[in-house]
Amino acid sequence: MKKLFIAAMLFVGIASFAQDTDQKPAREQKERLTPEQRNEKQLQKLTSELSLNANQQAQVKQLLAERSAKAEKLREERKDKKDSSTKLTEAEREAVKNELKAEKEANDAKMKTILTADQYTKWHSLKEKNKDKAKEKMKEYKKENN
Repeated sequence: MKKLFIAAMLFVGIASFAQDTDQKPAREQKERLTPEQRNEKQLQKLTSELSLNANQQAQVKQLLAERSAKAEKLREERKDKKDSSTKLTEAEREAVKNELKAEKEANDAKMKTILTADQYTKWHSLKEKNKDKAKEKMKEYKKENN
């Protein structure tokens, strides 16, 4: 009787464990937007959160378009380098890192000239909040895949 009970418990445990892994939702695929659509969506979000006027909207739209074009160019370069299957040296990685940091600082400076002091402060806090949210999502993703 004990053996039958243990076998039944083992069967139930394995069956429930197998079902548990099947019920985990797969990582949701994001809707693929074109760069223009992403820029427009981001502009609308910034307009509503920061109360941008028409002049500021035009300037931010131009800045987003420039940033998007540069990001696309960098993505293409990285893809070309990846296809050639040569890894970056430490110096090259450091140069790319410094270039991205300089680009980010330049974008921040441009936003500071476009926005009012209050808007800039709010925008900066939104950026930090989004950065924290991205870190949390990355932790969850790593947890799920380990």
